[in-house]
Amino acid sequence: VGGEAGEETAQEDLQYKLKVFIDSTVDKSAKTRQGALDGLKAAMATRILYEFISDRRMTITDSIERCLKKGKGPEQCAAASLACLLCIQLGSGVESEEVFKTLKPIFKNILLDGAANIQARQACATSLGLCTLVAEDDILSFESLFMRSYVKEDGSRPSLNPQTTLLHTNALLSWALLLTICTGSQVKAVTHKHLPKLPRLLENDDVNMRIAAGETIALLFELARDMDPEFEYDDWEPLCDKLNSLATDCNKHRAKTDKRKQRSVFRDVLKAVEERDFQTETIRFSTERMTIDSWVRKRTYDAFREFVGSGMNYHLQANEFIRDVFQLGPPMLVDAATLKSMKISRFERHLYNAAAFKARTKARNKFRDKRVDVGEF
Repeated sequence: VGGEAGEETAQEDLQYKLKVFIDSTVDKSAKTRQGALDGLKAAMATRILYEFISDRRMTITDSIERCLKKGKGPEQCAAASLACLLCIQLGSGVESEEVFKTLKPIFKNILLDGAANIQARQACATSLGLCTLVAEDDILSFESLFMRSYVKEDGSRPSLNPQTTLLHTNALLSWALLLTICTGSQVKAVTHKHLPKLPRLLENDDVNMRIAAGETIALLFELARDMDPEFEYDDWEPLCDKLNSLATDCNKHRAKTDKRKQRSVFRDVLKAVEERDFQTETIRFSTERMTIDSWVRKRTYDAFREFVGSGMNYHLQANEFIRDVFQLGPPMLVDAATLKSMKISRFERHLYNAAAFKARTKARNKFRDKRVDVGEF
């Protein structure tokens, strides 16, 4: 009984803290609002709080909206991240769609407003991608941003500062994330339009843009070949030469760590384009394991991990929505000894098993694979 009473107290304490955070998101002090947003983000990244959040989702959404509209850069960034975590907690369905309906126009306004805070625009470029994936809204166009980083037809490079390049990199990664749920006909249209131009981003001065471009090219090849195993690309040889030079880059003007990171990624990208090969990675969590065996899976996993961070393994175990995305089935009921080894508090063990039990007994709204209308190339 003592243990149960302790768990109840812990639950009440946590709920009290979260209520204080929610109330504090409308405080007059920017510092207090920032602390409240960060507190909610940390809680949502490391716990499953569906029931508590579900009842208060529109209150939290209103706070996010206010912070995005009226806050300065760091507050807008925290609010944008919190929107993603809110959608991850609510999962795919009516509730997250409701949240996204309110926030989508604000995200888009900030993203496309050249006068808005650049960090806020970078955050919105990333958050809009993930929220769109979760809420299964229409496939948004991030093209207008990252296309500005393309090398021009005459070979000249656009002159952009590092912060703008980061904005374009985030937009490209969000666009790539949404390609993973595109229909066959959408993938076909995108491949024809962008595959001839994307290699121009490989000449960018920024290592993260070069890497994002390389991974997106590998992803597009994978999607195109999934639909048409005979898919051919006209400039295949020059592209492979370019990828090979990045995989073996010895440019002395580049930082050592940048070169190491770049060479490692481009070895994988080259293998993907040349040999249709993927460097499989196994993620272990609790008693389970998951294989990252495709560029689609890698882009999706990286996108979620960016928001939940060290909480990713916990979400893979207990978050129904994330388990649906990766086809892991309902959360497993885990025995007491394993739960203890998960190094989480008694209260969180209780929450985990409650979430797992509930998930196993209710009919779930499946995460739909939208790539069903396979168009002919």
